[in-house]
Amino acid sequence: MSRASHLPGRLLPLGLVIGLALAGTAQVEAQRAAAGPPDWPCVQRLIPELAWGTMWTGPSLDELDQDWWEDEEVGRVARFATARSTPGEQALARVSEFVAAVDEEEAEQRLTLLFAGLFELTDRERRRTIEAIRRASRAQLARLETISAMVDELEERRADDAADDAEIERLSEALFWEQRTFQQRQQALPAMCDQPYLLEERLSRLVREIMTRLP
Repeated sequence: MSRASHLPGRLLPLGLVIGLALAGTAQVEAQRAAAGPPDWPCVQRLIPELAWGTMWTGPSLDELDQDWWEDEEVGRVARFATARSTPGEQALARVSEFVAAVDEEEAEQRLTLLFAGLFELTDRERRRTIEAIRRASRAQLARLETISAMVDELEERRADDAADDAEIERLSEALFWEQRTFQQRQQALPAMCDQPYLLEERLSRLVREIMTRLP
């Protein structure tokens, strides 16, 4: 069965085609309600990078005399807790285990190193996620331009008495599927937009656990 057989009739009514395109544009504008660059489609405000001082009241990271990965156990815990494949509860349990076991004399230094690792890895993943969202948004904006051009072409062909009906049907079908792709990917954007904030929330839970051993 051809794809055309799934279409609502041999030709899409032009008003419906234009309406779908305009609806897509409205979706983009509605999702861009928050202040941000043109390629930021989320209602959440864009914060490109985290600031460790907003969530950490322990010793300054600027005063650490070693990098977090130089402590092998800290490195293992930080990488495990921030890995995409690690469920949130397992991440919290692993951090809790480390926090409970750390020697009192080393607690301040090693827990600060652990925070530094968790923060750096989370912020790195968060930046990658934000860039993926912006790439998806740019692709959607480009797709809207394509849809607009296709609508204009279809309108011109339908106004031409000498136009080939088969070519009009081909263009109408192509436009239908382009719009359908747009709508499907637009529906996926809200879940993508949640990811940076879920990463931040996960980090905050881990930080609260670390702070239970610090004054």
